[in-house]
This record gives sequence, structure tokens and C-alpha cells, in this order.
Amino acid sequence: MLERIREARRTESGFTLIELLIVIVILGVLAGIVVFAVNGINNRGEAAACDADYKTLSVAEEAYYAKNGSYADTLTLLKTGGFIRDDTALKSGVTLSPGGVVNKGAKCS
Repeated sequence: MLERIREARRTESGFTLIELLIVIVILGVLAGIVVFAVNGINNRGEAAACDADYKTLSVAEEAYYAKNGSYADTLTLLKTGGFIRDDTALKSGVTLSPGGVVNKGAKCS
């Protein structure tokens, strides 16, 4: 029995250095693909957040106009309550100009 185990160990072969290097290269290529794919997802998320902020301020501005008959600036919408809950929509750079026009900021290109 001991002789059979020794014979099996002599005939076993492991991975060669070339096989291991090929696997490492393949994993490196896959990791590179994943990094660039995640970066694109992040950019699309920022664009979607800017669009949502733009729509939030547009709706708040129109609701204020419907209630008061005039357009307001950003601070008025924040202070009067009920139109904008907090200033998170303003962090993306979306602003209001006089006359109720909502402008996308530099971050929302």
C-alpha cells in the first residue's frame, strides 16, 4: 500500500508556471474591465441625480407659483416649507433664476 502511494505521488503533476501566469493575466484583464464598467455606472448615477434635482426644483417652483401667483427664489422655497424639504437638491448645482427658470449647474453637464 505504501508503495502505491509513493507511485501515485511520482505520477501526479501540478500546475506549470505558464498555466499559473495565464490565469493571473486573465484575472487582471477581467479586473480592468470591471473597474471601467463601475466608473461608467457612477457617472450615470450622478447624471440621474442631477436630473432628479432639476425636476424637484421645477415642480417646487411651479407649486409655489400656483399657490402665490409669482415665482420665488431658492431661499424662499426653502423657508416657506412644503415646497422643498431640505437643501439636498441644491448640492448638485441646480439653481433658480428670477422668473422661475431652473438652471442646471456645472456639475450637471
